[in-house]
Amino acid sequence: MPEKSDGAWYIISVAAQKAEVHEQTLRHYERLGLISPARKGNSPHSPRLYSDRDIERVVHIRSLMRDLGVNLAGVEAILHMKDRMERLQEELEEQMSQMRDRHEAETRRLKEIIERLQRGSSATS
Repeated sequence: MPEKSDGAWYIISVAAQKAEVHEQTLRHYERLGLISPARKGNSPHSPRLYSDRDIERVVHIRSLMRDLGVNLAGVEAILHMKDRMERLQEELEEQMSQMRDRHEAETRRLKEIIERLQRGSSATS
């Protein structure tokens, strides 16, 4: 079952209407791996549930095809590159966060050393 934090979920008929496509188009995009709707149960025959993100992705696919004349193979390549770039961006942000945390910890450690040295030198003066 989809997570509640993922927002609204729609059955295929509602998702198709929101994306302004036919239900078969959604099924076709799923077969091609362009979208991955959730399933209500564990069975492959369980109803598909589409998130707002899935619908946005379908609208993006249709836009690439209609506005830019990209065929489905091109759309697939574009979306896989986009997904890869998003994953790399997330990894980079995580690494940057870890580096900031290490930098802050090291800065605190060095400040403590400096303070101890200053206290030690003032005690001997």
